[in-house]
Amino acid sequence: MRTGYLDGRSIAALAREHGVSRGAIRTAVTDLMPEHTAAAHDDTPAPELPVALDMPGKVADFLRAADLEPAERAALDHGVTVRRGQGYTLRVSAVPAVHRGLLARCQPLDGDQGAPAVPAPRKARREYENRVSTLTPTGP
Repeated sequence: MRTGYLDGRSIAALAREHGVSRGAIRTAVTDLMPEHTAAAHDDTPAPELPVALDMPGKVADFLRAADLEPAERAALDHGVTVRRGQGYTLRVSAVPAVHRGLLARCQPLDGDQGAPAVPAPRKARREYENRVSTLTPTGP
């Protein structure tokens, strides 16, 4: 089986030849040749998948006027507006790293050293922060 795998035979062909499942062949290859399977999986990090989060309109308005990275700008531009009573919510679909970047850029809504925070935008930023914090953290 090892020779057949190294010669480029498919896992399905090896499974038919030995009369076992493809999963059994994969397990055997992993057990017999860990250096071949570990190297294939160590180099590729798992890609982050886009997540749709609702961003309060006050946060979206602030961020539209800010200087954003291209990925952040694209996420805002492709957001879907959802009307909510007097205001609106922007449903933004982006990878978690972009959501974290947008949250970091709207930090001034909490108020600066010299300027007090306005309650409504501050609350809107906290709501978005709560939604972003539900995403799984990346890295240490």
